[in-house]
Amino acid sequence: MKDLKYTTIEESLKQEDSNVNLRGWVYRERKSNKFVFIVLRDESDIIQCVISKAKSPEIFEKAEKLTIESSVKISGDLKEDERAPTGYEVSVSDLQIVQIAEPFPITEHQSPELLYDNRHLWIRSRKLNAILKIRHTVVGAIHEFFRSHGYYKFDAPIFQPNQSEGGATLFEVKYFDDITYLSQTWQLYAEAGIFSLGKIYNMGPTFRAEKSKTSRHLSEFWMAEMEAAWMQLDEVTEVAKDEIRFIVKEVLKHNKKELEILERDIKLLEHYTEAEYPTIKYSEALDILNTKYKMNVPWGKDLRTMEETKIAEHFKVPVVVTHYPTEIMGFYKPPSEENPKEALCFDMLAPERYCEIVGGSERSLLLENMIKRLEADGEDPKNYEWYFELRRYGSVPHSGYGLGVERVIMWLCGLDNIKDAIPFPRTMLRKAP
Repeated sequence: MKDLKYTTIEESLKQEDSNVNLRGWVYRERKSNKFVFIVLRDESDIIQCVISKAKSPEIFEKAEKLTIESSVKISGDLKEDERAPTGYEVSVSDLQIVQIAEPFPITEHQSPELLYDNRHLWIRSRKLNAILKIRHTVVGAIHEFFRSHGYYKFDAPIFQPNQSEGGATLFEVKYFDDITYLSQTWQLYAEAGIFSLGKIYNMGPTFRAEKSKTSRHLSEFWMAEMEAAWMQLDEVTEVAKDEIRFIVKEVLKHNKKELEILERDIKLLEHYTEAEYPTIKYSEALDILNTKYKMNVPWGKDLRTMEETKIAEHFKVPVVVTHYPTEIMGFYKPPSEENPKEALCFDMLAPERYCEIVGGSERSLLLENMIKRLEADGEDPKNYEWYFELRRYGSVPHSGYGLGVERVIMWLCGLDNIKDAIPFPRTMLRKAP
């Protein structure tokens, strides 16, 4: 079988030639006195393969040794069979065993923790295979969206000397004879980049030492961020809406099969590509929560997951909420001139209980205000002197946002836990495998 030309299962199902040469792993196996049934999987799909004892006694004898996840090469005739898992079956005429797998530690009805302990093996499952293909599309769509709109990719350091999203969530690391921190965001460096490149974007790993055990938080995740000179709040929110619509369209274009494996509501995703996404102020959101849902949320309080859920479900599409209270926002989010108690910032909330997927703002141009807010947070403004110099040399209005890649994938795939949206999750309680 060395000189054979192998195709993927997906390619084989499309070709006219009924004789196929496949290679992959035993996904499922069932044996009787007369037949061995193998569900073969590769990166593209699964297909049932049948070995008949009457037709091929020697191949049958070899097939009886196969275990789950054994690696094999198979040749045979392909034919339609509606009883088979994917509607086709291969009648095997040749079988080469590459490796007999040891007893596979993952069987049916395993606990989530055991699956996370064996993530290096569980990644082979059809569910995670489908999610990772969708993730591939999402990442590609982000790059395509920004590059097609004139943005330049701009890389920022992972080692950073400053906090930008709260000192309590910093990961401290030894840096030769000193210490530094893992990146919470590229934003401060992006604000330097726009004075050279105008419109920029990036995607990279982000680290937050949040002591959270919820299904929506990771300690290491990927964030897709953008920053643009001259852009104000009403413009940057529209960029975020357009990006989300584009991502959903790309997933529908390339991953319908994977969405079906995940039993995702495709019609609902199609609706998200066509619908208008409303923009409301934080004060309007409180009015909806308190008037319609009797939740009694006081002005000045940040929205919790349950409150974000109600707002998104109220509109049943992604919704942008702007003008959160200045006091609870980051030092770089400027107060509105019309009402200094409101910051020029926004979050985008996804429906179906998925809540915040994008967060951004205009960036403050008020040096004295930023210094006071850093001091109030216990930070030494001297550590931000390089950042403040951006305001001293040709400062202009500018805005940006960060999109949580795993949160978007979680929403698009209809997942219960964000840990399934990344190949190897890192959380407060998990740093391996």
